[in-house]
Amino acid sequence: MTLRITNLGKHYGESPVFENVTLEVQPGEFVAIVGESGVGKSTLLNCMAGLDSWDQGTVTHDGTDIGALDGEACALWRRRHVGFVFQAFHVLPHLDVAQNVSLPLMLLGQKKDDGRVAHMLDAVGLPGMGARLPQTLSGGQLQRVAIARALVHRPALLLADEPTGNLDPTTAAKVMELLIGQTREHGASLVLVTHSESAAARADRLLHLTAAGIRA
Repeated sequence: MTLRITNLGKHYGESPVFENVTLEVQPGEFVAIVGESGVGKSTLLNCMAGLDSWDQGTVTHDGTDIGALDGEACALWRRRHVGFVFQAFHVLPHLDVAQNVSLPLMLLGQKKDDGRVAHMLDAVGLPGMGARLPQTLSGGQLQRVAIARALVHRPALLLADEPTGNLDPTTAAKVMELLIGQTREHGASLVLVTHSESAAARADRLLHLTAAGIRA
């Protein structure tokens, strides 16, 4: 499923965040986006997921015009096709690890446990930790929970916003291995926003976002 962004522009009032952003991400491709703080990298990622609106241009995924969907249809598209790893984890504190990871499956109406949650916890290095509460985990473990949750429903598009920003170098390297390995195993596209040179260096393509657009 190909992600296509054409002449995308986003403004806050009279001030442009970015303009004329055009890019295409193929299935199985890993694209890293870098740029100065405040240039709109996270905003661009939110637009790709249909979490934020834009003022010009189009975002399409597998031929679906995301901007043309109403709120309910966009949410359904996102549940089915998108995994999002947030910089701040957004792990729900009142749910245990297994319940957090299973949220995308529950939202898709899958109530029967087919072993996928346990498999994902094994894959991210958290075997047997499903009953733990988030407040008992380290930052690196919380990020792994967030990755497992983003991947458990096998999305075609994985979006990651500074997934290693709060981690030490050793844990950050392990997290990148997980992201790349899991997405390539399922043929998903990965778009990563980062300030980390080492994370960006792993990408198939490195793009630089500025207020005027995006370039290699």
